[in-house]
Amino acid sequence: MINENMNLRTKPFLLKPVGKDYLWGGSRLNDDFSKDIPMEPLAETWECSTHPDGPSLVVSGQHAGKLLTEVLKRHPEYLGTHPRTEGELPILIKFIDAKKDLSVQVHPDDDYALLYENGSLGKTEMWYVLDAKKDAKLIYGFHHDMSKETLKKSLADGTIEKYLQKVPIQKDDVFYVEAGKVHGIGAGALIAEIQENSNLTYRLYDYNRVDKNGKMRELHIDKALEVADLKGSAKPRQPMRVLKYQNGCATELLCRCKYFQVERQLFNTERCRKLAAFQTGSNSFQVLLCTEGCGVLFEEGGEFLNFFRGDCIFIPANSIPLKIHGKAQMLRISC
Repeated sequence: MINENMNLRTKPFLLKPVGKDYLWGGSRLNDDFSKDIPMEPLAETWECSTHPDGPSLVVSGQHAGKLLTEVLKRHPEYLGTHPRTEGELPILIKFIDAKKDLSVQVHPDDDYALLYENGSLGKTEMWYVLDAKKDAKLIYGFHHDMSKETLKKSLADGTIEKYLQKVPIQKDDVFYVEAGKVHGIGAGALIAEIQENSNLTYRLYDYNRVDKNGKMRELHIDKALEVADLKGSAKPRQPMRVLKYQNGCATELLCRCKYFQVERQLFNTERCRKLAAFQTGSNSFQVLLCTEGCGVLFEEGGEFLNFFRGDCIFIPANSIPLKIHGKAQMLRISC
């Protein structure tokens, strides 16, 4: 049980991501967010992750130099009192730079993954569009109901794209993608993704591309057909969003589901006498992902943490009182 004594309250720390050089990526994560990761292309950065395919590194505070997985195993209280798997976060947070189209894909749900994928979690996710070039789109399900036979034939003869629902996107859009939804991020999109802690992707179609070794990437058509929702999808609408104001900060809810909650927070304390104040409770951690601007996170006692665009801050459960000063936009993730 977590001791509520102030001396035992926890402190936030910065994370360093792992990069992924998938063939559809670009250079914006280095150019726009100063990631300084020597990969070309740099398709994704896993900003807050305990997944074995790419755990984040702690780069500030008393745990600097240790993998986040190691820190959470030594300090399970950081995860909070909600039931958790030891040393593992239930979520994974990414930046995605789609210079080219991602594959047409689908993710399994938890039940299927637990049964057929060695106990892995499935993957429900949320996208927040940080930027989008003119005419950028994403794939969100099918125009009309599909049968497995029709889908198989369209994959075989290369006509799958005419059945896919393509949705224009723009900066600040939000999309919730449940497990089972056939989807794909289109070229020109810069995305923040919040998802279950899983790396399961079943590719249906990959535009007949080859990788750097001249080989076509593996498809997973049989598994995809087992988990895909083949019903026609309504065109996704942007959710109603309401800003709530407090000292130096405006907050709006972007997404709430059983796996995570995501809020967008706009900080501007330059003309405000009081800084935006908050702290985590004993039940759960929070993650702050800075998508624009910069600022300072002050801790009670005088210590502080500078943050800039692209930075990711992990705030353990039961934190000390914190205040933010600056002009910045953050995604605040909890679960």
